[in-house]
Amino acid sequence: MKTWLLMMSTALGTTGVMLGAFGAHALKKVLPPEALASFEVGVRYQLLHAVALLGLAAISAQVASPWIARAGGLWSAGILLFSGSIYLLACRHALGMPGLKVLGPVTPIGGLLLILGWGALFAAAWKARG
Repeated sequence: MKTWLLMMSTALGTTGVMLGAFGAHALKKVLPPEALASFEVGVRYQLLHAVALLGLAAISAQVASPWIARAGGLWSAGILLFSGSIYLLACRHALGMPGLKVLGPVTPIGGLLLILGWGALFAAAWKARG
């Protein structure tokens, strides 16, 4: 098992739950509904990929492929860019930093990395099909 995948999964899962609770309670009072909805999208994708990373950690014990680690790296980077940029964009006015809007192009780059991570997992499965 690739322990770094398990560690990344637990870190993203923990912070995802924390950010979800923060959004549902503290941010609900300060963000407009559309910004809160965007924040929740970031949390959803973070938690979904935290579980996916957990699955990768388990798969890595059965499938010896460099594509497993590539998928994990792409998902990890994708979450940081995708969800991270959404969090900052949703909260930019509450933070008094409207200039953070320049992060807008970062979100689709993060999304592309998430897609590429799924492609890397497909490549691992394809090569392992024997």
